[in-house]
Amino acid sequence: MILTQCAACAAPLGFALGKKCSRCSTRYCGPACQAQHWKEDGHEKFCKKIRKEGGAEQYNANKKHAEAVKAATKACAEDTNGQTCYICMEVVHPRTGEGLVRGCVCGDRDGVAAGTTGIAHVSCLAEQAKILVAEAEENNLDARTLCSKWERWNMCSLCEQEYHGVVRCALGWACWKTYVRRPEGHMLKNNAMTELGNGLSEVGHHTDALIVMEADLAMRRSRGTPGNFLLIVQGNLANIYDLVGRHEEALEMYRNVYFKKLELYGEEHRSTVLSANNYADTLRSLGRFKENKSLLRRTIPMARRVLGEGNDLTIMMRNNYAKALCIDPAATLEDRREAVRALDETVSIARRVFGDSHPLAVQVGTSLRNSRAAFVAHEASK
Repeated sequence: MILTQCAACAAPLGFALGKKCSRCSTRYCGPACQAQHWKEDGHEKFCKKIRKEGGAEQYNANKKHAEAVKAATKACAEDTNGQTCYICMEVVHPRTGEGLVRGCVCGDRDGVAAGTTGIAHVSCLAEQAKILVAEAEENNLDARTLCSKWERWNMCSLCEQEYHGVVRCALGWACWKTYVRRPEGHMLKNNAMTELGNGLSEVGHHTDALIVMEADLAMRRSRGTPGNFLLIVQGNLANIYDLVGRHEEALEMYRNVYFKKLELYGEEHRSTVLSANNYADTLRSLGRFKENKSLLRRTIPMARRVLGEGNDLTIMMRNNYAKALCIDPAATLEDRREAVRALDETVSIARRVFGDSHPLAVQVGTSLRNSRAAFVAHEASK
């Protein structure tokens, strides 16, 4: 994770400069901790190496990136066995020695085997993204174009779907590793923090993701980032609040983000739809089922019309609504029957579009099993 704690005692440091090692920029809460870390904790042995790699933050990013790539290649080994990278055409990356991954929806979709589609090295994917963003910078392209190039850090260029799981995490570290030495407040550095936070969240490292995302928001606010960009970061942070059980804080932030996006973009914009789903999801977590269902009944028909039945957000919203129908203590037998019908259809769509093993398809499948069990139990109790 980013270095916001004293290297000796782990005290939170925030973003004040504090005390730093003059050689490698390792951060401390004060001289006493710095002296202890040098003499007793072995910093003297590593200081030169850390400085050689570009300083403490870069050294940490390089180390975490290597660990994340190793975890991703191990997790993808069965899927990529006997294949080659579609970018460099090699089995093993010629420079890093890393293996192959596939963390998008390329592969067996719609019943058609895609062979090597989407199989690559994390370093090859990162290099492609880095080149595209650098070209946009060098040519002084507008912010909208730069953002479209930036999407390569989190989205497959072949299937045009986001990476997920361990591959998303490895790319998050690759992104942070690439831009960590940019000046404080630089847009690309902040964007890299967003990618890192989302990647950590993908693999369940929610506490680390929370540190990154809170740092990201604080840095953006300190440099006067426009409100529409802050809304994206606030939405990501609210998601982490929800995942770590801070539902009331998540709800307040989600509500604020949703209504501001409504005002800025209108109800049919994808970003507004995403915020509506997140807001509704937290309402369900807090047992506010009436509000949850009211919001989703208004927005799901619009999402199906504007985004399409196979869009990930449409699927998530239908799943969210069906779960609320099912777990509401006041749910009737007909409510639970409706939940099963909706999820049965949604599972089929999710599996066709994303494949059986995609996290979204798995999530909706779990909801369907739970809804069927609840329906059977309700029917038996009558």
